[in-house]
Order: sequence, then C-alpha cells, then structure tokens
Amino acid sequence: MQAFQVPAFDRPASLTETDVPPPGPGQAAVALQACGLNFADLLMMKGSYQDTPEPPFTLGLEAAGVVTELGDGTKGFAPGDRVAVFGGSGGLAEAGVFDAAQLIRIPDAMSFEHAAAMQIAYGTSHMALDHCARLQPGETLLVTGAAGGVGLTAVEIGKLMGARVVACARGADKLAAAKSAGADHLIDAETGDIRAEMKALGGADVVYDPVGGEQFTAAFRSCNPEGRLLSVGFASGDVPQIKANHLMVKNLSVMGLYWGGYLAFRPEVLTGSLAQLMAWHGAGRLKPHISHVLPLDRAAEGMELLRSRKSTGKVVITIADL
Repeated sequence: MQAFQVPAFDRPASLTETDVPPPGPGQAAVALQACGLNFADLLMMKGSYQDTPEPPFTLGLEAAGVVTELGDGTKGFAPGDRVAVFGGSGGLAEAGVFDAAQLIRIPDAMSFEHAAAMQIAYGTSHMALDHCARLQPGETLLVTGAAGGVGLTAVEIGKLMGARVVACARGADKLAAAKSAGADHLIDAETGDIRAEMKALGGADVVYDPVGGEQFTAAFRSCNPEGRLLSVGFASGDVPQIKANHLMVKNLSVMGLYWGGYLAFRPEVLTGSLAQLMAWHGAGRLKPHISHVLPLDRAAEGMELLRSRKSTGKVVITIADL
C-alpha cells in the first residue's frame, strides 16, 4: 500500500510503498477513504509532538474508512462497517490497523470527508467548552485563531450552546469564515487591540485559545472575574507563562485540554462527546468547514497549507474514490 511517512526527523515526509499489517487481537483493519490534517502532524514531522512515534511512521491522526477484517477477539464491529478512526498516526495511508477502541461508527448519511474532519477539531472544542469550561447560554466566548481547524469549530459550537461569540483571526477572509460559522463580533488579530475591543464588549467569560503567545496574554487581560481560559494549543510557537497572583486577584481559572489523552483515563467523556457531535451533525446543526480537499499524492501540499496558514477550517486528504 501507499503511505505518507516520516522516514526520520531530519528528512521530509514522502509517499512510500509499505506492507499492510494484519490485525492483531482486539484490532480492526480499515480501508481508509479520507484523512483530516492537523497542526499536530507538523509537530510530529519534527519530533516535537507529545505522542510522536519513532520513525519511520505514517502521519495522519484522524481518518475514516471501512472495516475490512477483524483480529482475534475483536468485538463491536464487523467487516463493512463505516467508521471514523482516531489512531494518533497511520491515517495517511491506503489502509491501516487500529485498536477497536479507536474506532467509532459513523452514520450512513455522513461523508467520509466530514467524518475525517470532525473528531479532533469538533471533539476538542466540544469537550473544552462543555466538559471543562461549562459554557453557559448568554456568556461571552472569545475564540482566538478563530478560522483555524479547531478555532472555527469553537465558534460554531459556542454559538450552538447559546454564547455570544467573539472571533479573533487574521485578515478579512478568515474573519469572514468565522462570521459564517456564527460569530457575533470580529477582531482582526493583525490590526486590532484584543484587550481594548473585548473590554468595549464587556469582557470575556470564557476564552478558547489554540494560539498562545501575545494573543493569549491579551485575552487573559480581557477576562471578567471568574473567567475561564482554555489552553488547547500553541500555533504561534510561543507557550505563555501565567502569573499565579493574577489568577488569584481576578478569580480566574486556566484549563488545559489534550483531547486524545482522555482515551487513557476517561474514555467515556470522549466517546460521549463524539456521540453528541454525531447527533448534532445528523440533525444538520453542525456543518464542517473544509477549505481544501486533496488526493494522497498531494499530502505534502496539504501540510504546507497548514504550515503557511493558507487554509481555513480543515484540510482533508482523500485516499480512495469517494
């Protein structure tokens, strides 16, 4: 089969011919149809992501496809089942073998492209806003990086949960994408003063931040008393440092979320969240924004779209004819 692999951390990823392994006990083989790209893929290419395998390995954290074979003792699935896969790696290939716990059935009406785009971005935003921050109707939610893969879903879900959503992104095109996802107010990160504009809007009750750096600092300073700040990534490359005395004076809470980590200690929270998201999608209440769809032989181009921040929402790689 063909797979987009990292041969070594000092060498570029490329399309490689490799063997298809058989499924072991508790595993399923999946003919992959689509794979969603994530910023974490870029970090894994450099070996700087927290869950990076040893090279050589196949990139692609989340994918979707059809179960083709089950290993001994594997229960809950059957050949022919349409599934979404959170494998942590292995999604950018024509086939893969995954633990059954990493699979979730998808509705017949859901496209493989949407299934491959939903898990990490929507899952992160829903768990952050619902499980962690307990976002309430009528509260003001500030989303930084609001046109990115996770930021755009936070805008959409925040609006669905009844919040007043303020989207912060760079440039008119990205702000337009955030507006179409439901944002009530827009802040241009290139020219705007986040703190001043948020203060004029009455401050933030919840901040959703996948960016870090100066935007996190400005958002932190714009929080209302008892504000909750969600740290879900550092796309700027700058991990902010937080002064505990400032937390105390304003009674603020800062929470980190690593979505995939819940599989290890509270998988029911993650699977329950995904079930809710699938139900919302089936009811037409969620509409994944995919700015680029590319074939597997253009996976490197898809990675460059992420690196150069030229995409909005998700970039999806198609692996077979859909």
